[in-house]
Amino acid sequence: MAKCAICGKAVHFGNQVSHSHRRSNKIWRANVKSVRVKVDGGTKKMYVCTSCLRSGKVERAISGSAKA
Repeated sequence: MAKCAICGKAVHFGNQVSHSHRRSNKIWRANVKSVRVKVDGGTKKMYVCTSCLRSGKVERAISGSAKA
């Protein structure tokens, strides 16, 4: 689930290094949000990372309750 449908950004793995230089496994998760997006004239629910949302790579669909 934690994978962007636009750019493919997902989890990264590495080592967490303590002050005494002991190492343990660490996971960096992508900041992925569930968003309603305009696709081919309709709306579709997709998982999109926040960097794609901010850069304007996707156009968000306006939900029915937000219209005024």
